[in-house]
Amino acid sequence: MHSLTISELIFNGVSKLKKHNIESPVLNAGVILCHVLLCDRIFLYSHGDEYVDVNEIKKYNTMIEQRAKGKPLQYIIGKNEFISLSFIVTPDVLIPRPETELLVEHVIKISESINKNKINILDIGTGSGCIAICLAFYIKNALVTALDISKEALRIAQLNASSLEVTDRITFIESNLFEKLNETEKFDVIVSNPPYIPSSDIEILQTEVKDHEPLIALDGGDDGLFYYREIIKQSIAYIKKGGFLALEVGVGQAALVSYMMSESFSNIRVIKDLSGIDRVVFGKIK
Repeated sequence: MHSLTISELIFNGVSKLKKHNIESPVLNAGVILCHVLLCDRIFLYSHGDEYVDVNEIKKYNTMIEQRAKGKPLQYIIGKNEFISLSFIVTPDVLIPRPETELLVEHVIKISESINKNKINILDIGTGSGCIAICLAFYIKNALVTALDISKEALRIAQLNASSLEVTDRITFIESNLFEKLNETEKFDVIVSNPPYIPSSDIEILQTEVKDHEPLIALDGGDDGLFYYREIIKQSIAYIKKGGFLALEVGVGQAALVSYMMSESFSNIRVIKDLSGIDRVVFGKIK
């Protein structure tokens, strides 16, 4: 293999990705090359004529090949940014989505209204830990408990907590919903971004999602609402007086989830994401 310049490599990568109809080919090729060369985007454009080491070319080509086949960029480079923090992501965890940032931001706002020295928060289905870790990172008086049924997901979440130095304020528990929680534990806020895709819709998701992301983190049962029913019903026993439940919901689910919550929760509010979709539902325990 003969050596190539940075510009040539980007050109080759973009051509390959375009041929396979990958969205944003220039961005993807640039991010992958930055990852391989351990540089920033500006470096690529200011050093276009520089030659790249043969081993780095091989590594880059392998990653471009993976991306061309539909493997998500975040899994290829092994990380994803979420609310200005960098998270390790592997195919064992869902890739954190921008709309979930909205859920976290609203839980931070809710926490500001709770006048206590210590705020106890429970995150159900923590995955990469992005919600739990951001809450511990940005709410300095928060003690967070994070649950997940997947041992592999918890391992990634613990690595993320460690790299962002919040392990002293997060407890990770392998649990199917509330199963392994102590009955006596009570929380000021319970938060969750549960699986909410109806089982029959999994097949029509983008290749990147259905073929690469963990099914267990996507499948919300026949109508996509299985986990909402369980969380709303069971959370009542674990929320402190005056406490809150905050949930991320899928497209078209906010009204049904609000209705389900209305029996035990008051002041129910729905927040829209940047696309104008109802994305977060939260309420206060009656």
